[in-house]
Amino acid sequence: MHTEPESLAGSDESLPILAEATVSFAVFSLARSHRVVAAELLSPLGLHPSQEILLMRLWQHDGQSQKDLTRCLGIDQSTVARTVQRMESGGLVSRLASVTDGRVSLVYLTDRGRALREGVTEAWKSLEQRTIGALTPAEQEHFIALAHKMQSALDAGADPQC
Repeated sequence: MHTEPESLAGSDESLPILAEATVSFAVFSLARSHRVVAAELLSPLGLHPSQEILLMRLWQHDGQSQKDLTRCLGIDQSTVARTVQRMESGGLVSRLASVTDGRVSLVYLTDRGRALREGVTEAWKSLEQRTIGALTPAEQEHFIALAHKMQSALDAGADPQC
């Protein structure tokens, strides 16, 4: 899905900032298209985009606090709380009080959450192939290097993530 700034703005006169922020608009458009495809691939698994990232973190280390998930995922606490609630309602995770600090809830995978690992892995392989399908290996490496450089500039001064 390729969207030119004019198709969203109507004309450069209605949203002149798009002409001055072409890189930002390209990043926005790419992220939007990537999320749409991710949603298509995750939907058959009963997942919404970003839920799979939380599952991946738990597959790596089960029993994390919501605070740790917030820090590692780089998203705000309220988003993590809503995502965990939705996933708990869907039977993918459960929350249990920490044995060392009863004020802290730890998020654990359920059997259903563990069972999605293969499906999520396959969905992400498909997503990767659709994302890079038009790029040469050299272009992929260049894109990754540029994306890391841009992210470092955006994250300057932020708390380090996992």
